[in-house]
Amino acid sequence: PHMIRLSLLALLLSATTALAYPVTVKSCDREVTFEAAPTRAVSHDVNLTEMMLVLGLGDRMVGYTGISGWKTLDEEMRAGVAELPELSARYPTKEVLAGAEPDFFFAGWNYGMKVGGEVTPETLEPLGIKTYELTESCIHVGPKARSSMDDMYTDILNLGAIFGVETKAQELVAGWKARLAEVTAGVDRSAPLRVFVYDSGEEAPFTAGAYAMPTALIEAAGGVNIMNDLEKSWGEIGWEPVVERNPEVVVIVNYGDVTAEQKIAFMKENPAFASIDAVKNDRFVVLEYVEATPGPRNIKAVEKLVAGFWGQ
Repeated sequence: PHMIRLSLLALLLSATTALAYPVTVKSCDREVTFEAAPTRAVSHDVNLTEMMLVLGLGDRMVGYTGISGWKTLDEEMRAGVAELPELSARYPTKEVLAGAEPDFFFAGWNYGMKVGGEVTPETLEPLGIKTYELTESCIHVGPKARSSMDDMYTDILNLGAIFGVETKAQELVAGWKARLAEVTAGVDRSAPLRVFVYDSGEEAPFTAGAYAMPTALIEAAGGVNIMNDLEKSWGEIGWEPVVERNPEVVVIVNYGDVTAEQKIAFMKENPAFASIDAVKNDRFVVLEYVEATPGPRNIKAVEKLVAGFWGQ
């Protein structure tokens, strides 16, 4: 009887899991339906891969793309993906993805896919690959919406639904929201600090606009992105508006060949920037790429910004 009871329990469990499907989630302007949880997933970029890992989905993955071409993995993530192959150092081709025979691709616009490019949800569909798009990247294909901390929560909850790990997703989001409230509790919002995000580029800086995650992170920490009228997520601008708008703090995004120290030195040694408050007062906050893009480390990013803005 004991064995029968166990097998009945197993049957009941598989039946309840089966009942949870099909699941439909909104991905940018599309609705995507899953008849069952994907078992052969591929994620693109370091922050999207980390979203998969925090949900405990490493064993449902067949690989990842787009990390070693630009980024380095810290120890925490190296351990998570140790068993998995990197299918492509930068953007994957359709052929590379087809070769791995995945059933799911977690990517975004300018995060592994380009509008009108070879790899899009439409081109992958005939290969049996369903795509979920990073919410922050949806502005490239649909209506524009200002970035908010909810973008990252939405992606985690949608991934939770797709893979049948809703409870885990809800717990993570509740924990992050509580931590965020704690971290920002003492922030004085009456006079937000003027903040510039310096990603890269010496001739012309590449920065975060209205629709990029750093704008939401900066606002959560009691600052204002001086380029929040730039109708883009990320984009190249001139140095003139930076000097004119005179940021009190510069947030450096750290990744790639040019180190954060070199970016800071470039700003401090250039006479054109001598009048900028952040440069005069040596106020720079460094965020790692994985903290500045949507993902589990956004809360840690706000924590760093609060400390850098208000000396807490």
